[in-house]
Parts: sequence; structure tokens; C-alpha cells
Amino acid sequence: MENKITPEIVAEWTTRYPLMEQIIRMQEVFWVNTEVCNCSNRTISDQLGIADIETAEARLTRFAPYIMQAFPETRQNHGIIESSLLRIDKMQAKLEKIAGHSIPGKIYMKCDNHLPISGSIKARGGIYEVLKLAESIAMKNGMLSERDNYAILASERFKELFSQYSIVVGSTGNLGLSIGIMSAALGFKATVHMSADAKQWKKDLLRAKGVIVVEHTSDYGEAVKAGRREAQLAAKSHFVDDEKSLDLFLGYAVAAKRLKQQLDELSIVVDEEHPMFVYLPCGVGGGPGGVTFGLRTLFQDNVHCFFAEPTHSPAMLLGLMTQLHDEIAVQDVGIDNITDADGLAVGRPSRLVGKLLEKDISGVFTVQDEKLYKLLRLLADAEDLYLEPSALAGFTGPAQLHSDPLGKKYLEINNLTDKMQNATHIVWATGGNMVPKEVMQKFYAQGE
Repeated sequence: MENKITPEIVAEWTTRYPLMEQIIRMQEVFWVNTEVCNCSNRTISDQLGIADIETAEARLTRFAPYIMQAFPETRQNHGIIESSLLRIDKMQAKLEKIAGHSIPGKIYMKCDNHLPISGSIKARGGIYEVLKLAESIAMKNGMLSERDNYAILASERFKELFSQYSIVVGSTGNLGLSIGIMSAALGFKATVHMSADAKQWKKDLLRAKGVIVVEHTSDYGEAVKAGRREAQLAAKSHFVDDEKSLDLFLGYAVAAKRLKQQLDELSIVVDEEHPMFVYLPCGVGGGPGGVTFGLRTLFQDNVHCFFAEPTHSPAMLLGLMTQLHDEIAVQDVGIDNITDADGLAVGRPSRLVGKLLEKDISGVFTVQDEKLYKLLRLLADAEDLYLEPSALAGFTGPAQLHSDPLGKKYLEINNLTDKMQNATHIVWATGGNMVPKEVMQKFYAQGE
């Protein structure tokens, strides 16, 4: 993409956008999206709606017998890939102590760090796209119908069929794990192009599963380009496009329906008097975007979704703030895109997500890498829960919402200030349980 962003334009932006200078200096900021609109007066998307989410959910249900057979760890949940919702009152107390003020409402953690198969939020979208492709190929070859028990997909004849096809993806790590592990299990030839910031243990795990890993010395964007080129040159090859895929997006969106069921089971009310705030770590934007789409579709104006990014990779923040979306990269304003939060190390955001949800994402806040490790240690000590660094990005959100001037203004403008004692805060934990023990111990030590 041709770079049309000159130093003069960047200098002008520092005047037009009050937070731009802090963003360029890689300082923590809390940005509120003034473009957010009332859901009840419009349709979120002309392309997608609740019917698409329900179709995706039904497909995952059809695949449950296969998943239960191929991945025994899912048997307890009957082949449904889902995570728990936990009240983390001890961690809330620690967050309040750090912030120096109370956080009205209750904080919960959505434990996608414990999702089976690939241990991160990417198990939702990534696995869904692979399953949809497998279903399409099997049906096209007359070997499968929706009436069948999908456990038959574990048989050798299906593996032989899928071995004729390849699946390619570019990834910083977790999407590669979900795509690679599921693709290899079904019998596909899987190739994952991994950026320079991808962790070695993730590469090793993929190779152990029979996945081809192509290592790059550049960032996420270049790994994606290389994967796309490979898929275009090969016959019977499918490229999983984290930046543009509606299948990934809808796989993530199913989480909203599952979450609603969990809230109902816990007797947690979400309505005008009981608002819900959700804090989602953001890389290219597909995962948090899909979840946000699902939540806004179900809960409309009673849910407020904030994205969290590293100070060194504020891609979605820049895209939304300037309304340029994927036409701007963090490098264009002199930011290096170098962060320990490998799952969030993305320089250019998804246009699909930015454009579709530019009136639904409540805001974006950034966090320093050093703070991620401190939060990791705090959570482990308080709740005996261990996440990878990037998954901690959302944890500063509830406190910042109540202490940052823009956060307070957001609550005032939306008539939420007096309702916050009834609020439900959900911090989305996006990954961690597949991190090797010795690696996690190093993360924990860094938080001291």
C-alpha cells in the first residue's frame, strides 16, 4: 500500500487530535470514540445480522461430535468449544488499590485462556473457518450432509480427501495455533507464516502437530502478505485472511450468544439500568471485532466495548481516530510496533472491523508492556490464574474508565455515572493456558 502520510500530515494531526502526541510518544492513553451511535436507530450491518451468528452457532453444534472425538479434552463440554465466566473480586481489590479509587460494579473474567484445542480466543474464529471449509469440501464431494453425525469426519477417508487441500495463514502466534492444530487434525496440509515477534514455543508446538512453519524476520503484515502469495500460487489452497475474513469474524461473534447464556445462568441482568462494559485485547481486530459485533447485536446500547492495545502497536486506535482504518500503520507516525504482547503486535488494523464497527467500538486504550507483566503477576497471586502477557491488556480498562477525564466524560454523556454501581465489567482473557510452565515462570518473574 502506497504511503501517502507525510511528516507534515502527522504534524497537523498532533493539533487536530489531542491525544496524538502522547500516542506517538508511546504513552498510555484512553481514547473515546465520539462516532458511537445508538443501535436502536440503525442496523449495525447491512451484510450481517443475528441470523448469520445463529448459522455459525448451528455449524459449530453440528461439528461437536467430531470435535469431541478428535479432541478428548472437549468431551466434558460435549464438543462445544467454550470458556467459563469468573467473578474476580480479589483481583478487583488489587486493581482498586493500584488505581487509588474504587471501581463501581463487579469485574468478571471471560476465560478464553482456557479454551480447549488452542488455548486462546483464536480457537473461536480460527477453528470455525477451518471447520466451515472442511464441511464445504466434504459436501461438494458428496461425502457429507447436515443430517449426518459429523464424527465420521475423523475417519481416514475424510483425512485422505482433505490431504488434497492446503490451508495457509499469517500469524503472530495464536491464530496460527488454532488454524494449524485444527487443520492438521482434519488432514489438511497446513502452513503458518509467523512474524518475527512470534514466540518460539508456539512455533515448536505447531511443528510437533505436523504443521509447516515459515519464519519471517519482519512483522505481522509481511507474514500475512507471504501467506497470501503462497495460497494464490497453489491449487486447492485456502488462505485464512485475518484482516478481511467474514468467517473468522462470525466465529468470534458466536461468543456473544454463549456469554448471554452464562449471564442468564448467573442471574446477571444487562439492561438500561444495568450496563455492561467489555474490555478486549486487540491485534488486527478480528477477534474483538467479532465479539463486539455479537454483543452489540444482542445487547445494543446496554453494552460498551473498549479495545486494548500495546503503546507500541496502537493500530486500531490510529485507524479509528483518523478514520483511515487500514490506510494507516503505526510506522507511519514513527511507532516501532515492537512489543512483548506478541498477539497484539500488529501495525495496520483490519478495514473490515474498523469500517463495520466504527459506530460501535466505544473506545481504545493503550498499555505499556511493563504493566502487562505486573498485571500477570497480580492476577496469578490474587486468583491463581495465569495468562500470557497480551491477554492482560484489558485489565487496566475498568480503572481507567473511572479515572481518565475522557472515561468520566463518556459515562456522563451516556447517562451512566449513576448506574455504575449496577455495572458488570468483563475483561476478556484471550490466551495463556498453552504457555509452557518454564516460560510462564519467566513471565511471572518479570512482573516483580
